[in-house]
Amino acid sequence: MNRYVLRKGESSTPPFALDISPKSAGWKFSGLRLLELGPGESQSFDSVDAEILVLSLAGSAHVDVDGEKFTLIGRDSVFNGISDVVYVPRDAHCIISSDNGGRFALPSARCENRLAPAYLRAADVPVEMRGAGQVSRQVNNFGVPGVLDADRLIACEVLTPGGNWSSYPPHKHDEERVGEARLEEIYYFEVASGPQGPGIGYQRVYGHAGADIDVTAEVRDGDVVLVPHGWHGPSIAAPGYDLYYLNVMAGPGEERSWLICDDPQHAWIRDTWSGQDIDSRLPFGTVPFGSGEGQR
Repeated sequence: MNRYVLRKGESSTPPFALDISPKSAGWKFSGLRLLELGPGESQSFDSVDAEILVLSLAGSAHVDVDGEKFTLIGRDSVFNGISDVVYVPRDAHCIISSDNGGRFALPSARCENRLAPAYLRAADVPVEMRGAGQVSRQVNNFGVPGVLDADRLIACEVLTPGGNWSSYPPHKHDEERVGEARLEEIYYFEVASGPQGPGIGYQRVYGHAGADIDVTAEVRDGDVVLVPHGWHGPSIAAPGYDLYYLNVMAGPGEERSWLICDDPQHAWIRDTWSGQDIDSRLPFGTVPFGSGEGQR
């Protein structure tokens, strides 16, 4: 399990508080860095062979991509609304600076094609309320096909009220076939604190024929779970502690697509959602209400 569960601080490489590369993860495409800046600080880096998104977890920033300047308005926290996003193509030089400081996620994917730098407003991020009842969750689809142009990278964030399950029924995306795409996936977690301290959540990943993996992990703020293959879910928000996770995905398919397959043993649960209301605690923050069908 230790191979797939990375605790906060275990994968830091200065100046990044979290630094997961395809090499360190043991796969080919998906990566994630976390950059923490104090007031007035800046950090520069080259994207090299990967396309990158700049997403606020807390705070605002100025983002310079090869001399093209963007203002990232950001947000106070992941539970307090939607962030705008800056797309950084491969073979680019990027400078991130923050007047008041902040924390910024940099999901990435190794890719072949260089696209143009781009900016996505928070108001243009589709927000979905998925599931129903105790499997209600909110999905912010800022980095999915049809919303943001990219070569390989797919990313979204999921918010689950305390006591609810998400990524349920369990699903997988580890084969290139009709109705399914092969995608490596990173789960980065943030967990709301309770009145007496840090919160907790749980993540399950399990295998199938030809894909051996067995993870049942307690996750806390800043932890990461790697999903190279296998069924994953549920992601469980313990009662009293709202759960956030950022999903980063990329794979070898010729088409950038997010196609998943339910575990047939548990897919029946979908039929029980009809007529149930979406959890009244959703949406988080000041976001437009929406609804949709999905897996995360």
